[in-house]
Amino acid sequence: MRISDLSRQSGVPVATIKFYLREQLLPPGEATGRNQATYFEEHLRRLQLIKVFTTIGQLDLTSVRRLLTAIDDESLPVTGLYETLNRVRVTTGDLTPDEGPAVATARQDVDRLIAGAGWRVRPDAATRSQLAIVLAAMRRLDCDASLSFFDDYVVAADRLARKEVSRLPLDGVQRAAALARGLLLEEAFAAIHRLAVEHHAERHFPDEPVDS
Repeated sequence: MRISDLSRQSGVPVATIKFYLREQLLPPGEATGRNQATYFEEHLRRLQLIKVFTTIGQLDLTSVRRLLTAIDDESLPVTGLYETLNRVRVTTGDLTPDEGPAVATARQDVDRLIAGAGWRVRPDAATRSQLAIVLAAMRRLDCDASLSFFDDYVVAADRLARKEVSRLPLDGVQRAAALARGLLLEEAFAAIHRLAVEHHAERHFPDEPVDS
């Protein structure tokens, strides 16, 4: 297909496709003449993947490049793919590391939470630090952030993660699809959680006046 067809099918403007080509986020097409090339389904799938990362995932292009590099690195195991996704998601957030006493205490609590769940998680996993920073922030705001408060979250997360990972074949994992699904399921869970909170807040405060 021509670049105009690629643009039409992907919904990505031609100028953006050319930018991705220059930045090597998209592999070059098959040259058919001066300044002309033919593109294939693999280009369309890569564009759709980038679009998911930048729109739904709200990732910057540096993070997208890291994910694409991980996908293309066949020597990187599947566990490494998820770790790359987690690191990207943490580093693109607005969390500011704080190594004060509150975070140090929260790190110990995170270690206990992981041990209590029976999870095997790398000591340097980015999400350990992320959760510790979140716990410390909740406690500064006098939110309930005791470990027992998160029991149901741990159970739900374990069940959902087991379901997600069990759908992956033991061999021949489609790396791009697995990584994209991991990101999309995370967004889906966050959206479902927000819907549930809205529902239960409405039930818990039925007579609360609405500002006009």
